[in-house]
Amino acid sequence: MQRVTGIGGVFFKARDADVLRAWYKRHLGLDIQDWGGLAFPPAPTQPAGSKSPLASHTTWCIFPGDSDYFGGTRGAGFMVNYRVADLDALLAVLKREGCAVDDKTEVSEYGKFGWVTDPEGNRVELWQPPS
Repeated sequence: MQRVTGIGGVFFKARDADVLRAWYKRHLGLDIQDWGGLAFPPAPTQPAGSKSPLASHTTWCIFPGDSDYFGGTRGAGFMVNYRVADLDALLAVLKREGCAVDDKTEVSEYGKFGWVTDPEGNRVELWQPPS
């Protein structure tokens, strides 16, 4: 019997859901629907042996309780990672819009990573898959 086959959604609470939805819509371009969320289309699947097979995957990972990867001691117990097409351009736009953008970025064999913090203090990871 096959059990879990993937991530079906990400859900979290907000002190002011309307304000937070508006922030995600304006700054990250999420097409928030009247019901309060959205459904992303599936990521394109990479052919076997392609240069960047991880670009089509969704990662699931448990971090140690003392990890500061989600934003230090004040960070939430979760973090959402969003795929983006051009990390540098998006981070520049977010800075111009006054968002709390982390100055640090990382580049590895898995792609490019950057971070922004939403108005409720949740650290958001932005990921540009390797090309």
